[in-house]
Amino acid sequence: TKIRGSGWHSKSSPSCEVELAQSQPLKPLNHMDLIARVAQHFEDSAQTQLNAVEMLAAPIAAAIETMTNSLINGGKILACGNGGSASDSQRFASKLIGRFEAERQELAAIALTVDCSILTSVANDYALNQIFARQVRGLGHAGDVLLAISAAGNAANVIEAINAAHEHDMHVIALTGKDGGQIAEVLRDDDIHLCVPTDRTARIQETHLLVIHCLCDGIDALLLGVE
Repeated sequence: TKIRGSGWHSKSSPSCEVELAQSQPLKPLNHMDLIARVAQHFEDSAQTQLNAVEMLAAPIAAAIETMTNSLINGGKILACGNGGSASDSQRFASKLIGRFEAERQELAAIALTVDCSILTSVANDYALNQIFARQVRGLGHAGDVLLAISAAGNAANVIEAINAAHEHDMHVIALTGKDGGQIAEVLRDDDIHLCVPTDRTARIQETHLLVIHCLCDGIDALLLGVE
């Protein structure tokens, strides 16, 4: 299969040509095959989350208590991650500043992924791995919480943020997957590690979203009580 386009040009090539090499013919999918494939994703995702319950329920509860105690005592929660984990950071902060499911006052949470001026200036003037760490040092105080998100646990800038949080005596809650990667190695005994037990990135990220919703719900439950 060849895909040609004339919208991009360079000095060395008057046109752009991308070849998708296929060493073996691919099996065509019919409508019923696609339905089965979609259904398998639902089943795999649900099974991954069910498999994680026993391992993650207790540390998620501990994370909820840590976050709530920080907020009650005037602290804040800083969240960071890259790509889909950046989106998770922003979703978490939005639910605390806004609301999750229940009406309540605003809660102090900041996603460190949203200020393009800070991110680009720090990356340009210092290093890409410092884009979160310098914000943690500038905004974080003892008793605050860092929610550090990395699907594989190896994001260098998230690791540097964790180190910066430790320097400021902040609580660290790490949300990872697979074997926890390098993040598992830098966490302290009093940190909380929420590691999704699967190697598939999509399944990790789907479970991360569920964990974030558990955190939001648990914080509300502790602050507002339950019906």
